Amino acid sequence: MKAIIRQAYGPADVLGLADVDEPVPGDDEVLLRVRAAGVDPGVWHVLTGLPYLMRLGTGLRGPRTPWLGTDVAGEVRAVGAGVTAYKPGDRVFGTCGAAYAEYARARADRLAPIPANLSYEQAAAVPTSGMTALRALRDAGRVRRGQRVLVIGAGGGVGTFAVQLAKAFGAHVTGVCGGAKAELVRSIGADDVVDYTREDFADGDRPRYDLILDAAGLRPLSHLRRALTPRGTFVIVGGEGGGRWLAGLDRQLRAALLGPFTRQRPRVVFAFPREADLRTLAELAGDGRIAPVVSGTYPLERVPEAIRELEKGHARGKLVITL
Repeated sequence: MKAIIRQAYGPADVLGLADVDEPVPGDDEVLLRVRAAGVDPGVWHVLTGLPYLMRLGTGLRGPRTPWLGTDVAGEVRAVGAGVTAYKPGDRVFGTCGAAYAEYARARADRLAPIPANLSYEQAAAVPTSGMTALRALRDAGRVRRGQRVLVIGAGGGVGTFAVQLAKAFGAHVTGVCGGAKAELVRSIGADDVVDYTREDFADGDRPRYDLILDAAGLRPLSHLRRALTPRGTFVIVGGEGGGRWLAGLDRQLRAALLGPFTRQRPRVVFAFPREADLRTLAELAGDGRIAPVVSGTYPLERVPEAIRELEKGHARGKLVITL
């Protein structure tokens, strides 16, 4: 089968298309014919080996595995001896360890059925970004009906899900994005949109927010706190800065350290795979309360190009690999 592999950490240039053996599912796994795979910042971190702390789990001097790609959607081709939830022919989505390939094996408890109204491309856009937004709002943010919610990075992968989920939970939602994405953010349900190139959401002219979800990763924590109610919650998703050792983790660590010293509630979120969350997202998508935003698709051999586009930081919603 064809698969994208790499032998070293580095930029997208280290990736190549190769012929490799088809995987064999274990007892608790299924074999998928991959139809689509998502592209998200986590892929870039695994590709580059940044932050360095991550290499304690992925390999110190080089990657322990040549594979890449986490979010997957496809058709079940075979199941392990211990799998009873799925059978060949089922359409499923979720996470695995090698999604950028024609076939992939995935743990059955990290998958969920694809709703009938979603394509494979749409389903592949959901897992990591959707679970991150869901946990940020529901678990960390404890969002409630009638609250004022600010989503920073509202036009991106996590942000487009966060806007829709916050509306589904009954909140009044303001999205922060660049002007080019403003109409998109309105179209997915935002009650108000702030163009960060023209306005400052924390300038004091707007009512304060009960909950802020920051998926853009650029602003100081003090800036977020100025826009928050005295006992409001701000949730940090991803981030910039921190150098090679803490790349993407700097603000999360500072938010965690700040917690004991303020009445406001700083929270951080990491999207570890969980079947229950996938099924919740599938139900919401099946009911039409959320709809994945896919702005671009790429064939398998163009995975490096998709990752380079992701690095630019301007993608609307999600980028997806199609097979």
